[in-house]
Amino acid sequence: MSMAEGDTLISVDYEIFGKVQGVFFRKYTQAEGKKLGLVGWVQNTDQGTVQGQLQGPISKVRHMQEWLEKKGSPKSHIDRANFNNEKVILKLDYSDFQIVK
Repeated sequence: MSMAEGDTLISVDYEIFGKVQGVFFRKYTQAEGKKLGLVGWVQNTDQGTVQGQLQGPISKVRHMQEWLEKKGSPKSHIDRANFNNEKVILKLDYSDFQIVK
């Protein structure tokens, strides 16, 4: 993979299923996103899932996707993670990573 390819900005939506509410999942997701230098948002849904959007360099987004799929917050239990609407973007739509209430 060339450096340029790793720097391509992408946007991807996600929804995480399992025990992901009431376990600080959003807080940890925000912290991990910020640590990786990603922007986007995360929120709880009425269906008991957590959803949001990630934006940043492909390599960092991939790292975050793996984190969302396998790790999450310490007390969470992730059944599955869905990622969709992935697309290349020219610039970031957000300035930071927010928890949406």
